[in-house]
Amino acid sequence: MNPDGNAIVYCEGAFNTLNGKTAHGLVRFCRRYTIAAVVDSRYAGRDAGDVLDGRAGGIPVVESIETAMQIAETAGRPATHLVIGIAPDGGRLGKKARQDVIRAIDLKLNVDCGLHDFLSEDEEIARRASMRGVVIRDVRRPPSRDRLHFFSGKIEEVAALKIAVLGTDSAVGKRTTAWLTVQAFERLGYRTQMIGTGQTAWMQGARYSIIMDSLVNDFVSGEIEHAVWLAWNDQHPDVIVIEGQGSLMNPAYPGGFELLAAGRPDVVVLQHAPARKEYDGFPGYPIQPLYRQIQAIETISGKPVVAVTVNHEDLIEDQIPTICDAIEKVVGLPAFDVLRDQGDGLAAVLVPHVKKR
Repeated sequence: MNPDGNAIVYCEGAFNTLNGKTAHGLVRFCRRYTIAAVVDSRYAGRDAGDVLDGRAGGIPVVESIETAMQIAETAGRPATHLVIGIAPDGGRLGKKARQDVIRAIDLKLNVDCGLHDFLSEDEEIARRASMRGVVIRDVRRPPSRDRLHFFSGKIEEVAALKIAVLGTDSAVGKRTTAWLTVQAFERLGYRTQMIGTGQTAWMQGARYSIIMDSLVNDFVSGEIEHAVWLAWNDQHPDVIVIEGQGSLMNPAYPGGFELLAAGRPDVVVLQHAPARKEYDGFPGYPIQPLYRQIQAIETISGKPVVAVTVNHEDLIEDQIPTICDAIEKVVGLPAFDVLRDQGDGLAAVLVPHVKKR
């Protein structure tokens, strides 16, 4: 049984789109909750895993919160939480979604939300939650400043192999690849920890997590360092996988600099969507060539990019091996579709970098 209970994932109008990436992560993998159902009326009656990846996983998509609650009750695992699975640009909650959240609270569901809109600061939502005795968790709410850390250099104590999974764009699959890398190493018998850097990884159950985009800038590097160091100090894993955010050259989400500087990875895996020509949500801003992005990462970090992982959106399945071969010829690095091989090929490339202790 997962520690936080049984969850309904709310993703009305956004499942199987770039704005549904939180729901997608929870459907593919979750250690924090048992997922009872996904709410999106457009796909009602389908299996969520089949919609996403063509592989049924036993999580139904339904048209309403009430139907999801009935399914959970029938399965003997009554729903305890509504988890907001939409991740729109700007992180704001729409009017219909707000009304659905109020309905969930009236049905006595706790609500976990990773948006920039803090539901606990909405007077009506907070009042109803208090009346119903339910808990609202705003996952993106930053810790108080007296709990934050400055960079100290203690990252140098970490003896595990540190792998950063960065990307050539936002919403490109970095977190999914990071989790699949963790799982592949675990299958090989390596003690492995995931450093989550966004709200979805926290919701999936990454024990050592920060929410980068909600932190005051002065503390970002220190919080990255502290999360990596804490995972090492507590667990002494063989491998630590660091989830990337945004991309170095994305004009709206230029993530990755602090992860390279403060997380000090030993190697980098670069997630890439070959069919994308422009940055997500920003027409007119072409994605820089893959070789240039690799060059930028290696120049900044002084560490190698050792593999490219492919997001197969808008690709024909039969094309994927050919595209991976073409990437390898152009940039001289192995390329993998980790959703297809579950990270085993990537892990084989990374295992020689594990440090002897």
